[in-house]
Amino acid sequence: MAAAVARLQLLQLQQNPKFLKSPFFSPRNPSFRKLSSFPSLSSQSNQFNQRCSKNESNVSIVGDLLDYLNESWTQFHATAEAKRQLLSAGFDLLNEGEEWDLKPGGRYFFTRNMSSLVAFAIGEKYNVGNGFHVIAAHTDSPCLKLKPFSASSKAGYQMVNVQTYGGGLWYTWFDRDLSVAGRVIVRSDDASFSQRLVKVKRPLLRVPTLAIHLDRTVNQDGFKPNLETQLVPLLSTRYEDLHSESNKKDPKSLSKAGHHPELLKVLSEELDCSIDDIITLELNVCDTQPSCLGGLNNEFIFSGRLDNLASSFCALRALIDSCSSSEDLSSENTVRMVALFDNEEVVIQTLALFYTQLSELPPN
Repeated sequence: MAAAVARLQLLQLQQNPKFLKSPFFSPRNPSFRKLSSFPSLSSQSNQFNQRCSKNESNVSIVGDLLDYLNESWTQFHATAEAKRQLLSAGFDLLNEGEEWDLKPGGRYFFTRNMSSLVAFAIGEKYNVGNGFHVIAAHTDSPCLKLKPFSASSKAGYQMVNVQTYGGGLWYTWFDRDLSVAGRVIVRSDDASFSQRLVKVKRPLLRVPTLAIHLDRTVNQDGFKPNLETQLVPLLSTRYEDLHSESNKKDPKSLSKAGHHPELLKVLSEELDCSIDDIITLELNVCDTQPSCLGGLNNEFIFSGRLDNLASSFCALRALIDSCSSSEDLSSENTVRMVALFDNEEVVIQTLALFYTQLSELPPN
């Protein structure tokens, strides 16, 4: 904008010399400069274009971050999205159960448990012992997880038992539009088992707070919910006996008796399978409110799971952008690596386990 205004002023001066008679442009004014002292129009235009290009690049990165956050409701989805980006960038997927044929200048990655990922690019001048440049982050975030036996009921309401995961601010989970997402083990038509990701985008659950006239001292005493008895999301008003005679006679139905049939029905519709084909599940409770920009100038990112998906995205983007062409690794003599771990919120020793297994690469 500043460059455009400057160009307009210069054109006015060239076309209307009378403007030079104004006090601002008077030669006696210390701020006066001759036309020859102004940068050329082409120079200002280049600077303006460079600034626009930089702004467009920043907007693109922010938009990509928001997309990553909105895709990554769980550690499984964060890993799947990272995998998609790496494949799109030309990285080769490795299988931990096979022998690796790694070559200088190659770009590789592998996943574990569908929730952790390690990606690396080998410099063309790499020799064994040169070392690694590693950026580490984690895909998991503080959240609520469904218990193995999640079905419960009270006063005619169906509820879902959850457990806290990580160090969260649990009072912030009250009065939000919540749903579920995660991994489900499904039986296929050929009797094999497959791991499927599921994300129910519409609000299914809610953890309500009491009305003020039922908790008069909350503003004086503070909100201190009992995590076992009060942090229990509501699912529906209907109640069905989960321990019917049919369930008792059918071991397959009995294995699913820990979850509400209505919840299983929603999952089966999302996965396009029958309820009987759902073997087991690992679900997180997630906030359905999408990540977005906010603030007067859109300078803030309003989102959950920034711990630690923001670092995961930046690490992933740095690796992809730093070796997008073959020339980027031509003079590199080390290994560039990104490690996105799971379970950081609860078991920090997981990091040591991964590093001991990734301490060396095979010889060239």
